[in-house]
Amino acid sequence: MRVPLSWLREYVDLPATETGRDVQAKLVSAGLEVETVEQLGAGLKGPLVVGKVLTIEELEGFKKPIRFCTVDVGTANGTGEPQEIVCGARNFAVGDKVVVVLPGAVLPGDFAIAARKTYGKTSHGMICSGDELGMGDDGSGGIIVLPPEHEAGTDAIELLELVDEVLDIAVTPDRGYCLSMRGVARETATAYGLPLRDPALLDVPAPNSFGYPVRVSDPAGCDRFTARTVTGLRPDARSPIWLRRRLQKAGMRPISLAVDVTNYVMLELGQPLHAYDRARVQGTIGVRRAEQGEKFTTLDGAQRVLDAEDLVITDDRGAIGLAGVMGGANTEIADTVVDERSGEAQGTTDVVIEAAHFDAVSVARTARRHKLSSEAAKRFERGVDPQAASAAAQRTVDLLVLLAGGTAEAGVTEVIAPSAPHTISMRADHPDRVAGVTYGRETVVRRLQEVGCDVYGQDSLTVTVPSWRPDLAEINDLAEEVIRLEGYENLPSTLPRPPAGRGLTERQRLHRRVGRALAGDGFVEAPNYPFVGEQVFDQLGLDKDDPNRRVVKLVNPLSDEEPALRTTLLPGLLATLRRNDGRGSHDLALFETGLVFHPRTADAASGNGSAGRPPVDRRPSDEQLAALDETLPEQPRHVAVVLAGAHEQAGWWGKGRPADWADAVEAARTVAREAGAELIVQQGQYGPWHPGRCAELNVFLEHADGVAEDGTEGEIVCVGHAGELHPRVIKALGLPARSCAMELNLDVLAQAGEGTLQAPHISAFPVATQDVALVVDTDVPAAVVEAFLRDGAGELLEDIRLFDVFTGEQIGAGKKSLAYALRFRAADRTLTVDEATAARDAAVARAAEVTGAVLRGA
Repeated sequence: MRVPLSWLREYVDLPATETGRDVQAKLVSAGLEVETVEQLGAGLKGPLVVGKVLTIEELEGFKKPIRFCTVDVGTANGTGEPQEIVCGARNFAVGDKVVVVLPGAVLPGDFAIAARKTYGKTSHGMICSGDELGMGDDGSGGIIVLPPEHEAGTDAIELLELVDEVLDIAVTPDRGYCLSMRGVARETATAYGLPLRDPALLDVPAPNSFGYPVRVSDPAGCDRFTARTVTGLRPDARSPIWLRRRLQKAGMRPISLAVDVTNYVMLELGQPLHAYDRARVQGTIGVRRAEQGEKFTTLDGAQRVLDAEDLVITDDRGAIGLAGVMGGANTEIADTVVDERSGEAQGTTDVVIEAAHFDAVSVARTARRHKLSSEAAKRFERGVDPQAASAAAQRTVDLLVLLAGGTAEAGVTEVIAPSAPHTISMRADHPDRVAGVTYGRETVVRRLQEVGCDVYGQDSLTVTVPSWRPDLAEINDLAEEVIRLEGYENLPSTLPRPPAGRGLTERQRLHRRVGRALAGDGFVEAPNYPFVGEQVFDQLGLDKDDPNRRVVKLVNPLSDEEPALRTTLLPGLLATLRRNDGRGSHDLALFETGLVFHPRTADAASGNGSAGRPPVDRRPSDEQLAALDETLPEQPRHVAVVLAGAHEQAGWWGKGRPADWADAVEAARTVAREAGAELIVQQGQYGPWHPGRCAELNVFLEHADGVAEDGTEGEIVCVGHAGELHPRVIKALGLPARSCAMELNLDVLAQAGEGTLQAPHISAFPVATQDVALVVDTDVPAAVVEAFLRDGAGELLEDIRLFDVFTGEQIGAGKKSLAYALRFRAADRTLTVDEATAARDAAVARAAEVTGAVLRGA
């Protein structure tokens, strides 16, 4: 909301010495987000005057049309003689009043004006457009042509109100009333302790049966509809300069008098209005829900297919407006046209003014559904004062009568759905207990009354909320108003006292350890939004029945293209990889740890019900928390990495190395070490990974109740995959060639781990190294052989490493040789050769028993 300070002073008698910066500080202290204070006309220096065009000479022989003009500027040039000016614009004629800047003046942007020779003539100044004066778009697209009543030589700086300060306020959704001069003036008056001249306090005639007929079929969607009629408007009437300038300063473009007046009143009172050409409205104006598939053309010329939830304004033909969003082209105010024969202006002469109150949720959904973010919708969806509709209609009628010579018809239509004012019971000391500051009853009552509340009672207060504050719904909302107006900066700073033993949970500690470990390995953390579109699962190549395709959908998504919560971290990370690669960063190693979301029920779109709203004045009970948890989707924490480009850079130290599938697997091992879990890696095939370069990552998960009935102590569980992405996935997502990825379920990995990490024991005794080469079938994973070597070697085994894989005629078809280096060490003695050899033989025997391995050369 852009608030000109000169306009604000009409409602609050601010001290003359107060600047926009001073007002900004006051409003920020009261809780409004005043982002900037724009200094209009900064650096502007006259003479800048009204001029009357006396003659125009068309100059020939140039690439573009050029005109040599003489302009009467009164005595502003010191001589009283006509001013000679060269100008290329063509939207003015002899006799028009224009804005002239004379030599010696300085325009915004430090643009100094001087006499200069151009196109064979000397130009003593310049005829100005709105852009050149910093006025913005005035809709004319050229030179400013002023009304004829202004005398030549009049100071145009004052006439056009070029010097002003404009506060740019970022209005939060709970303060919709501040999307109006009335609302900001109320906050300003409260901040300064000054009286407010409320522009909505107007004498409004009582409704009667002579007004324009209106029928509201949906009172829930429209609980108030006011209609007024003004006839006999002059079609050629233009908006006065003061009105056009206020609209421009507020960021709106002047269009025509009727439209400008409705926009002006909306900015002034916060009530959106719409003006219909009465000659184009047929029959009774109605309010109803649209028919599914009904077609309607809005003012922007676009034909829209309506939804059954859309609220529409109708006449006897059908829809003539999207309620609270945008009017229809079929009842648009007609442009003024001058008849060539009579010379008379023709256009809209009779208008019907609509001032209504629509349901905020309905308007917000319609605006989002049709991608129409209008000024009216912006206000309705944040809450509009329903009691201001009659005053806004009256203010519009008054301005049209004053500025266009119209006549207000005596008929006044008001359709109102009865509703009681909202009241809240609150203890007088409730704000004290919330803020930890003693305000006292008098301060609480005074602040609530300044907001506009009616307050009754002593120790227990009954507060009636004003109609323009729909955000005040509970006692804590009232407490916040008191605290805000008393000043957030006056709240004491106190350090919380956490109870002993309430540090990070083991899950949180693991999360941090994993992040530090991956960052230490050269990965960069790249958090992403948890929203996805379901088409990404096709791009990832997931099967039709893949569990990850079952998603939790949001009722009110930020983007219609991403209405679901993620079930995997890869879409966000891969999008980040693509974006950075497109910006020139080709060597990438990114990671993310975060929650994924799986529905608890088979019907993901239906949600899991509601457990009600928990209390805020105390900790919810265990039963309430359990009920809340049951309504939430399952939210395991995952970790994922993506790699592309070089993993090791080339330089004077040697050749570089591109990232490959083994780096993704090693990242998984790094995560597993932090969880204290033993990762079982074997060949796999899943979704986005290349079937020949995909590793399935498993862990051994012990049964919670010990040994099962079948005698097993646990089971091997898949916790993720790693490897190189499939070429089809890379093409579909626009990724760099040979991109790699890894994703793990961190929660399941933690269950398989040993819990809190223990510092390793360092032995001072020497290590004994034994190498073995085993021949196995080619389909036996090396990780399985390693696992059983480790199992058979016992406690003396310190480390095992695969250092060679060989295939060839020497070992036979369908076979491969796996060479391992085994390191043995004892904590309390030096191992003998016999002990190390025995441990090695035990490891080989165990591997041979399970996998059929044979010592090479045996």
